[in-house]
Amino acid sequence: MTDTVRPFLSHLHPYDMLPEIALAAAIERADVIEVAKGEDIYSVGDFLRGLYIVMTGQICVRDDAGSEISHLGRENSFGERGLLRDGFAVTSARAEEDSQLICLAPDLFHKLRAEHDPFRRFFDRTRSDETNVTSRKFDLTSIRVETLMAPDPATCAPTLTIQDAAKMMRERKISSLCVVEHGALVGILTLRDLANKALAEGLGYETPVGAVMTHAPRTLPPTAIGSDVLHLMMEYKLGHLPITSAGQLVGIVTQTDLTRFQASNTASFVAEAGQAKSAEALADVTKRIPNLLMQLVAAGNRHDVVTRMITDIADVVTRRLLALAEEKFGPPPAKYVWLACGSQGRQEQTGVSDQDNCLILEDDMSEAALAYFEPFAHFVCDGLNACGYVYCPGDMMATNPRWRQPVSVWREYFQHWIKSPSKEAQMLASVMFDLRPIGGDAALFEGLQGDTLEAAAANSIFTAHMASNALTHATPLGLLKGLATIRSGEHRHTIDMKLNGVVPVVDLGRMYALQGELDVVNTRARLEAAITAEVISKSGGQDLLDAYDLVAQSRLQHQAGQIRRGTQPDNFLPPAELSAFERSHLRDAFVVIKTMQSALMQGRGVLG
Repeated sequence: MTDTVRPFLSHLHPYDMLPEIALAAAIERADVIEVAKGEDIYSVGDFLRGLYIVMTGQICVRDDAGSEISHLGRENSFGERGLLRDGFAVTSARAEEDSQLICLAPDLFHKLRAEHDPFRRFFDRTRSDETNVTSRKFDLTSIRVETLMAPDPATCAPTLTIQDAAKMMRERKISSLCVVEHGALVGILTLRDLANKALAEGLGYETPVGAVMTHAPRTLPPTAIGSDVLHLMMEYKLGHLPITSAGQLVGIVTQTDLTRFQASNTASFVAEAGQAKSAEALADVTKRIPNLLMQLVAAGNRHDVVTRMITDIADVVTRRLLALAEEKFGPPPAKYVWLACGSQGRQEQTGVSDQDNCLILEDDMSEAALAYFEPFAHFVCDGLNACGYVYCPGDMMATNPRWRQPVSVWREYFQHWIKSPSKEAQMLASVMFDLRPIGGDAALFEGLQGDTLEAAAANSIFTAHMASNALTHATPLGLLKGLATIRSGEHRHTIDMKLNGVVPVVDLGRMYALQGELDVVNTRARLEAAITAEVISKSGGQDLLDAYDLVAQSRLQHQAGQIRRGTQPDNFLPPAELSAFERSHLRDAFVVIKTMQSALMQGRGVLG
């Protein structure tokens, strides 16, 4: 067996970083285990035989609730979480096909960790239970894709033969090729494509890659976070995810890359929602979101991580409802893209979120095709409401015919708002500048977004009106810059942490994006992009980022506390519940926000 294990481990990280003596000792003690399809390797609570490494086959790992958390293939390892605790399994593992595994005994695993830093650092990345989330450098909820991805992935042209593609994969020991044409990503070729589309169909060796590749694969930008990758892979059962920036391929993330980082608390939510058979089944998933939010906040996650993860679930729920609608009403007679605006559009959902959405349809469709989308939209919006994303009080939903129109009509909307910035136009433009495609054909929106940003930025009258509109939400500061609370009504003696806390920064971020023609939608990402593009100064922008983080975190902690106490979460924070230290810092944050509002009004936004 040594002849089999040595070439395998000697080229696998972190074993390739071990001294030759240590590697030889590990290989000498390694056991090779044959596991039949359907056989359990271990169950939750079992004493672990050791660390397992997959040589061949496929392994399914489930959590203690029975939810799938990963599908592991060649070179993936598992069992380390239990070994890093008390030696008892915290997950269960079962072979999905006949598999061959290497097993390293617990004492050997701990010896290698104690004596060799590369080995220790590699496996310490997976410790999701013992280290505070805010201090974990390698956690899926905090690591950016640009750090996680493999840069400069192997590429080929669609005209390459499948035989040459297979040779390239064999030589480079990889399981996929990104297919590029004229500098743009047009597809991805995986071993599964070769097996299912080429071998299974008996295609000739000279068949071009373009005939069997997966066209227009799903992608993410390098600014996404690790949990975005995990959620997309679980929702669509992907093994490889290309990473693109400004239309250019910059990297790729595979399931292998995710194995040592698999620590996302929301993965089971995404998996359940992605497979739900009805709106009722989806509602069973979303009703657990408040407790999830409470746990994520209690674990020390930053506000932008929590809201991104909560929004991920809403996105999957929306896409599942779109799929169910297509099953119910038949295939769509025309191209469409479903978009979210508001907090879902910005990926900033908390424990209090209604729905804001619209439909953009392709031009030149028949009346019958247009009619198809009316019950379609009602089905999706009704389903979202059943899942706790209540109907928008302002009727900003795809059920409203005004917000369910062809691309040409949407162009007219934006052109009119920009040319004639009435109060209503400013309000609508503010909402619609936060649009983000959720499902359907995103290409219908891409050109519209770019053209609108360019036209809006070029119209000084419009931007002046938008700046004025952005200042309508005042910070809760009194005459002497003390905290000013609501004076009457059911929320007396509280601060509205949404309307007077988060929204002023959301408005500023939107204005900076407009000034710099920045296509990002998330507020924090807008502030970061504005600093990079020098729309605002580095010092002013950093102060505003810090202020926003404090206000948004305080709002989220307030909601988590309410959920923990069994009450309905809201945005109304009583300052009396805060310590003098917390009140002082919150007041300082509001002073920074008000200062940046004043700078915007005086035309000094660029100077900060």
